[in-house]
Amino acid sequence: MTERRPEETTEARPAEPSGPSGAEDVVMQSSRDFDPPSAPAEGGPEAPAAEDEAAMDDELAGAQQAVGALTADLQRLQAEYVNYKRRVERDRELVRQNATYAALAPIIEVLDTIDRAREHEPLEGGFKAVAEQLERIVTGLGLVKFGEPGDPFDPTVHEALSHIGTDAEVEVTTCKVVAKAGYKIGDRVVRAAQVLVVDPEEK
Repeated sequence: MTERRPEETTEARPAEPSGPSGAEDVVMQSSRDFDPPSAPAEGGPEAPAAEDEAAMDDELAGAQQAVGALTADLQRLQAEYVNYKRRVERDRELVRQNATYAALAPIIEVLDTIDRAREHEPLEGGFKAVAEQLERIVTGLGLVKFGEPGDPFDPTVHEALSHIGTDAEVEVTTCKVVAKAGYKIGDRVVRAAQVLVVDPEEK
């Protein structure tokens, strides 16, 4: 009797994945899992932030420009104030000198009388006390007496009444005799000294 072989089953077995193709699927899956996020499209959330930063930069530049302009204005005002203050002080000093000049100019004649009295004899008694007090007062007000024999002649402060010859002892035109003393307040001449002058001898 012929033996019957068991009938081979024809059930389909699941296909085993081949080596290379299965590894590629794993790699592709892995690469999909770890792909970095794509950059945001233009005009996304970062665009408004950049616009805000640019706007802030513009505002800062404008503020700095305004501060610079205000600083320049302040410096100009300070300079104008300093110049104004100097002008006021100069004008105030000029007014004071003019008032002093107007008050003291007539008194110069009185001082001349005192000088002539001294030339004749020493002052004594009450007249001496009054003369010295008057001289102290006018000196305290800034009236300065000048002009002495032997001073080099200076036409800005001396008035030459006459030339009285030459003198071997002088090298320039010199005040030999002071007829009337000169007076000034500060740099302002109230009255030039009236003098007689001598010239140096020609060599």
